[in-house]
Amino acid sequence: MSNLFRIIVLICLLISCTHDISENSTWADKMQDNPDILIVKNKALEVVKTGFNAGDGYGEVWIRDYNTFIELSCDVFDKETVEENLLVFFRMQGEDGNIIDGFIPRSNAGSGYDYVYSDLEPRYAGHKNTVETDQESSLVQAVYKYIKKTGNHDFLDQAVGEKKVAERLEWALDFLMNNRYNAEYGLLWGATTADWGDVQPEHDWGVYLTEDTHYAIDIYDNAMFLIALDNLMGLQPEVKGRWQQVRGQVALACREHLWDEKNQKFIPHLYLKGSPFPEDFNEEEIYYHGGTAVAVEAGLLSLEEIKTSLQKMQANVKASGAATIGLTLFPPYPEGFFKNPGMYPYGYQNGGDWTWFGGRMVQQLVRYGLVEEAYKELRPMIERVRTNDGFYEWYTVQNEPKGSGTFRGSAGVLYKAIIMLEEK
Repeated sequence: MSNLFRIIVLICLLISCTHDISENSTWADKMQDNPDILIVKNKALEVVKTGFNAGDGYGEVWIRDYNTFIELSCDVFDKETVEENLLVFFRMQGEDGNIIDGFIPRSNAGSGYDYVYSDLEPRYAGHKNTVETDQESSLVQAVYKYIKKTGNHDFLDQAVGEKKVAERLEWALDFLMNNRYNAEYGLLWGATTADWGDVQPEHDWGVYLTEDTHYAIDIYDNAMFLIALDNLMGLQPEVKGRWQQVRGQVALACREHLWDEKNQKFIPHLYLKGSPFPEDFNEEEIYYHGGTAVAVEAGLLSLEEIKTSLQKMQANVKASGAATIGLTLFPPYPEGFFKNPGMYPYGYQNGGDWTWFGGRMVQQLVRYGLVEEAYKELRPMIERVRTNDGFYEWYTVQNEPKGSGTFRGSAGVLYKAIIMLEEK
C-alpha cells in the first residue's frame, strides 16, 4: 500500500468519524456549541432594558405584549417598576371590568384611537381594540408570571381604588363571562380575525367592532381564557369553587365545537351570524398556527395531537416557503378578503411569520418533552435575530424582516424558550 493511499484512507476515516460525531451529537451538544444562543440572550436583555412599549414602532405599553416579556423584565428591572405597569392597567379598568389593550402618556395620544381615560390614572390615555377578546386573559396571565417570578404575593392585596388587585382579576374575567360569553356554545366570542390577530375584514383599519362585524368564536381567545383561569386559581385557590367548573366546561366546548377530529386541527371560526367571506370560500382549509400553539399551552391537545400539529406546521412552512413555524396561518386569506391593505396574502397577521407565536410553540414542545424538535424549530428563529441584528415584529415568507426591530414580545418568548431548553 503506497503512502499516498494510506494518507487518503486516513483522511476518509477522519471525515467519517467527524460526521458520525456530528450526527450523533445531541440537541444539547448542538445548543451548547451554537454561538447564536448567547447572542440572542444578550440582545434580548439589552432590548427589554430599554422600556416597556411593544417595540420601536409603538408608543403604547400593550398588555398582550407585556404578558410575553414581563418575566424578562423582572430580570432587568426592580419589581416595583415592573409592578407599576400592571397597576396602570388596573387603574384604567372599565366600569364593567374590561381591560384596555394599552396605554400611552396623555401628551403623546394622537388621532385614530377612541381613547379611554380614568380618574385613577390621570397620566395616561388608554385604548382597546374591541375586535379581540384576549386583553383580560393577558392581564391575568401577566400578573401570574410576575408573582411567580418575584414571589410578591402581597401584590394581590394591593388596593387600586376601592378594589384589591385580587378582586380586579376576577372582575376582568367576569367581564368576559358577562359580555363575551355565548351560552349556546359555552365559549367566548369576538370579531372575525385572522388567527390570533386584532384586525377584522370589514373595515379599512379593523380594530373596532362595528355594525358590519361578523361575530365568531375561535380557539385563540378561548385558549387564552383557559390559561388565565388556571393562573387565577393558581394564585387564589379559594376561588376554585367558582371557576373550576367554568374551566372544565370551556375546555370541553373547545374540543366539541372547535376541534376537527378528522383533520386533526382547529377550525378557524364558528360563526354566530354568518361569515364575512364569499360562500364558495372554504375557510376550513386554513390552519391556525398561533391559536394552536396557545391551545397546546392550555392543555387542550394530547401528546400525539401535539406531534401531529407540529407535522402540519412543518408541512405548511415547506409549502409556503416560510422560514419558521411562526407562520401565522396557512394558506393565507386571498387578496381583498380584508379591507386593511396590510392584510394581503402572507402580510402581517395574514400569513406573516411571527416569532412572537412561533417561540411559544417551541416553549410548549420543550414542556411536553419534544426537546429535539424544539431546538430544531428554534434555530431559524435565533439565526435571523443575529442576521438582522434585531427582534423584528414579523417576517415575510422570503424571511425578510418587517415592523418594529425591537419587538419585545419576540425577545421575551425566544429568551424563555432558550432558558427552558437549557434547563432540560
